[in-house]
Amino acid sequence: MATIINADTSDGLKLTSDTSGEIQFQSAGVVKAQVTSGGLQDASGVAITAQSGKNLIINGDMRIDQRNAGASITPTNAQYHIDRWRAYLSQASKYTVQQSTTAPSDFNYSLLATSSSAYTVGASDYFLLAQPIEGLNVAHLNWGTANAKTVTLSFWVRSSLTGTFGGAVGNAAGNRSYPYSYTISAANTWEKKTITITGDTTGTWVTTNASSIIIYWSLGSGSSSSGTAGSWSANYYDSVTGATSLVGTSGATLYITGVQLEVGDTATPFEHRMYSQELAMCQRYYHKGNYAFMSSSATTLMFNINFPTQMRATPTTSHEYPEGGTVNDVYNIATAATPTFVPDGNFSDINGYRFAYDFDAGLTADDGYQAFFYFSAEL
Repeated sequence: MATIINADTSDGLKLTSDTSGEIQFQSAGVVKAQVTSGGLQDASGVAITAQSGKNLIINGDMRIDQRNAGASITPTNAQYHIDRWRAYLSQASKYTVQQSTTAPSDFNYSLLATSSSAYTVGASDYFLLAQPIEGLNVAHLNWGTANAKTVTLSFWVRSSLTGTFGGAVGNAAGNRSYPYSYTISAANTWEKKTITITGDTTGTWVTTNASSIIIYWSLGSGSSSSGTAGSWSANYYDSVTGATSLVGTSGATLYITGVQLEVGDTATPFEHRMYSQELAMCQRYYHKGNYAFMSSSATTLMFNINFPTQMRATPTTSHEYPEGGTVNDVYNIATAATPTFVPDGNFSDINGYRFAYDFDAGLTADDGYQAFFYFSAEL
């Protein structure tokens, strides 16, 4: 029998315990939460999980768009657009993507995909939105072992079309996949979708800083990459058989936001992280900055750049003249000269990088120069 450990009659909250070790939090005789041998649960027995760090998706609310600042683009295959979000496509110019301010309650942004034509998808075609997840972030799922953990994918979606849509969860090697389906019941209406995925006990799932789990949302997939929903396969699938094709209708739209992947068989409320935290998580993979530096001679620049966070790997770099967007040019702050140069140097460490640049001509010793630099360590 439960005994009262502590009671506060001013608000009716009681903390009770019994010999089994179960603890209950009650108000007006109604259980609000309880601690059992299975952990902290709500009144209905559903596990209450920690809010911090539960979401394995980065930028699931689509707030960060370093590359395009909300502008619409027609992506090329494997191109990143909104931070951490990638486009895959077998045919060019079939859809556009951009950050949108159309969003459900509690969100300010979404990812918008718009069909550019009425395209009939062929057997080998694919048109996808995707997020690859770094192995270091999902190693604790133990996929590929007998201890593989179940996860739940949840997201908000809105489309001008209705019907059954498809997607998949797969590994980077492309030889393990779990197709899933979801139904959009009403056009141009936000709906929340939840898919529970049993952890894969076989296959190879990367646990290093390389790509591991990839989650796909299909905008149109051919029969070669469409499978049966709800089970693991040793084939590459990115959608389900018979799914609605967004690219099949000119001007059709699909919005996605509030994407969350978490351990367990229950979707919990979306983890709203602080903006600075979300930005830093994105900057591990992509960072841009407007940098100023001094020339050490007529042909060489030497300077250090300290990134705001440790990048996933040694990044590739590009740079451009800040005023006109001319690739490989820099701006002389004093004279407005724009000499073209070729980089000649290497990173000195993973946190602060040192560059030495050799110019073909045009530098003035001890002058200040400026350029936009772009650093990519994407998966």
